[in-house]
Amino acid sequence: MATVIDEAKLEAFMGRVVGDMGAMISAPLMVIGERLGLYRAMAGAGPLSSAELAERTGVAERSVREWLRNQAAGGYVSYDPESDAYELPAEQALALADEESPVYILGAFDLIASIYADEDKIIEAFRSGKGMGWHEHDHRLFLGTERFFRPGYRAHLVADWIPALDGVQEKLERGAKVADVGCGHGASTIIMAQEFPNSEFHGFDYHGASIEQARRRADEAGVGDRITFEVASAKDFPGENYDLVCVFDCLHDMGDPAGAAAHVHGALAEDGTWMIVEPNAADDVEQNLNPVGRVFYGASTVVCTPASLSQEVGLALGAQAGEKRLTEVVRQGGFHRVRRATETPFNMVLEARP
Repeated sequence: MATVIDEAKLEAFMGRVVGDMGAMISAPLMVIGERLGLYRAMAGAGPLSSAELAERTGVAERSVREWLRNQAAGGYVSYDPESDAYELPAEQALALADEESPVYILGAFDLIASIYADEDKIIEAFRSGKGMGWHEHDHRLFLGTERFFRPGYRAHLVADWIPALDGVQEKLERGAKVADVGCGHGASTIIMAQEFPNSEFHGFDYHGASIEQARRRADEAGVGDRITFEVASAKDFPGENYDLVCVFDCLHDMGDPAGAAAHVHGALAEDGTWMIVEPNAADDVEQNLNPVGRVFYGASTVVCTPASLSQEVGLALGAQAGEKRLTEVVRQGGFHRVRRATETPFNMVLEARP
């Protein structure tokens, strides 16, 4: 029997697809805009013609003109047809031109670019089911991940997340021993070390190149003397009697998160705290079918789940595991007290105590 097509539904769907196409083709243009300083040059400058923007940034006017038209079509800049000028609104400038802003977003596009570079490897991981290690990805994934998460850490880690933990801020102010497991380039470790000079910090990651970068970042930030960075996994990082162990947006990437939980449990001081920061997700799939869930399920498909599958156990929690599933895993590691301490639109913060 012939399928009956609802023309209105088809038209609506095609409109959505075209919107997605526009977003995808614009993604590399956003990278270009950042690297050439186009957004920064527009921030606070008021209306600019393509010629004025080209002069400010030292690039070719004709290319800038076409770039501006793309940005205007997407609503990223505004356009005045009478003056043939473009303006970057203050709200957009926070997200596109100010790297110190808590909503700066352009780091995510390095991450996305890395996925296209890894297409063949990811397809093979789909076919084999053996996953793909974090270390096997294009180098832009590591930098893009740091740059995507760092604004949120800078905005919330010291101001909101640590104060939400029971008694932890006071310990850090007096002087505590802290492990940051899965630290990547060390953004979270450095933020804590800058705020709590009386405490000692130890960052661990299995990816050697990231640890080297973290050491450079710490020296540049002036806290290299208060942080040690070492290559180690979540199940074998050294040390004991930690007052605080942190894992930022990486528990779900681990092949054996329950085993990691057990190791953390053994490394904590008797009254120590484990802070687990994970993507904010509901327990039921249907509650995550929204724009934020779409981003995280996408990243989980090509990065997080393959990373877990490539390791021993390969539990593959995924980036949208939800509080209930995460709590089950944490409890398997020996923790009896687990609670959601606080949250943001992108993250949930769990506090686990022995």
